[in-house]
Amino acid sequence: MSNTIKPKITDDMKSAMRAQDKQRLGAIRLIQAAIKQREVDERISLDDTQVIVVLDKMLKQRRDALAQYEKAERQDLAEQESFEIKLIQTYMPQPLNETELVELIEAAINETGAASVKDMGKVMGHLKPKVQGRADMRALSTHIKQRLSKDSA
Repeated sequence: MSNTIKPKITDDMKSAMRAQDKQRLGAIRLIQAAIKQREVDERISLDDTQVIVVLDKMLKQRRDALAQYEKAERQDLAEQESFEIKLIQTYMPQPLNETELVELIEAAINETGAASVKDMGKVMGHLKPKVQGRADMRALSTHIKQRLSKDSA
């Protein structure tokens, strides 16, 4: 996969600086810091696939924090998390629709020869690189579990 996400993030950061958009600039700097941290830790330069993994993790963290802030009725913090979620999503690939997801699950089950819920790990391992950042892993897991339990029933 090519490297198109990192340069876009850098360009967006420059635009935010010129526009003096402090909120956007702060959120973009968080994204860049997370990417840089992983590159330094692993001594590699991340490609788009790896950047998507980092962004996906950031999205999960933001969604968890958002739920906590809403529960605590901290609207100011919840709004900041929502803003960051929307911004991070702009760098993510187009999400898969329900039909595409079902087709990918069916193909993965056929390719791995999965026959029961015990084979779920095989199917998830097969699908994860294909759907990273394009589908909610929890929902994907639920779909696979339902599909495999129908087979064994």
